[in-house]
Amino acid sequence: MADDPMIYTRDLTKIFRDFWHRPRARAVDGISLEVRPGEVFGLLGPNGSGKSTTIKVLLGLLHADGGEVKVLGRPPRDVNVKKRVGYLPEESYLYPYLDARETLRFYAALFGLSGAERERRIDALLEMVGLAHTGRRRVGEFSKGMARRIGLAQALINDPDLVILDEPTSGLDPLGTRQVKDIVRALADRGKTVLLSSHLLADVEDVCDRVTILYGGKVRAAGPIRELLKVAGHLQIQLRDLDEDRREELLDALEKILGNRPSLEPTRRDLETFFLEVVAQARRESGESSGTRAEGALAEFLTAVSDEGRMKDA
Repeated sequence: MADDPMIYTRDLTKIFRDFWHRPRARAVDGISLEVRPGEVFGLLGPNGSGKSTTIKVLLGLLHADGGEVKVLGRPPRDVNVKKRVGYLPEESYLYPYLDARETLRFYAALFGLSGAERERRIDALLEMVGLAHTGRRRVGEFSKGMARRIGLAQALINDPDLVILDEPTSGLDPLGTRQVKDIVRALADRGKTVLLSSHLLADVEDVCDRVTILYGGKVRAAGPIRELLKVAGHLQIQLRDLDEDRREELLDALEKILGNRPSLEPTRRDLETFFLEVVAQARRESGESSGTRAEGALAEFLTAVSDEGRMKDA
């Protein structure tokens, strides 16, 4: 059904054992998650918190030792699940002797795509990630940022319903990071579900609807990101700039009401916004730089999810 969770775990447990099958580490300890259709869900935590192990269980790469886990309503190792999932691993493992187009053809073949549809998707994805002009360049010559872009393209080649991204902005400059975040939000706008794991908390804050924070294999906090970040007992007011006399009048009035004199600080942009404005201005003045270029629109074949067309394999 449309409202069923795309990812569901209940008391999920994974224990790594030594050669003699003795428990060595409880990497995942009773984790319960529920990722809803069409949302961007953040999975956070420091190194060793259980994020990567959880993702590997969801992908069917590891067996759970306890609890319940379903992806798209089925066990993770179900073939019908795998063909509807896109995955970008933390490290982009690419064949260095293939060029960008050959790389995407290889992944397209794994999903049974061929002919005109395959080439149409490759064209759209290379344009989307800003690498259309490097399609014949061997990926072994790519920078880490360019390799991440190709990795993102391969994760979308099968038009997945569920996209799992592990550190998607690793190795990207601020411009590439912004482009990836825009793609993630555009995917959600089309009804795709995105599970995003990242150490870069600013990226998560920008794109995620809900987050779960792990530590020691356990859930330590979970909920809508806006609710989690609220500071209890504090409010913020934004005003247009006032002349000095009006500021003093405002502060005097607030002091009478509140019993203390609040401070006024100029509104600031974040550094990412300022950086992107500078780069955009430079582009207008001097054109594109070498390497990656501005991304195109979200590939048209990445269709909105429909109950009839996308759930027919369930």
